[in-house]
Amino acid sequence: MKNISRANCPIRRATDILTDQWSFLILREFFLEGETRRFKDLQNELGLPPNTLSNRLKHLENAGVLERKLYSSHPPRAEYVLTEMGRRFGPVLEAMIDWGTLYPDRGSTNKSD
Repeated sequence: MKNISRANCPIRRATDILTDQWSFLILREFFLEGETRRFKDLQNELGLPPNTLSNRLKHLENAGVLERKLYSSHPPRAEYVLTEMGRRFGPVLEAMIDWGTLYPDRGSTNKSD
């Protein structure tokens, strides 16, 4: 591993943005289904309560990973798109897929997918 500063750790900064499992799974949907996703589609796929999904999307938007774009003004409806920062997360997800494939479920009780 590279010599990293613990005072300004890039892993810490990344985990500050991707704070929980839902953030990773939300981003997974963009890479599986396309770089533009609508709230309802994400909610249907992930089964998250609306307030939880809304909070996670706002967090990812504020962090610069996603951008919210209105596609209808009456009523107001938005879709979310990956930013350049979000697109650059693709190789990280690929590495996680590779790692998760090598080490299948060993009886974990945390089933969310």
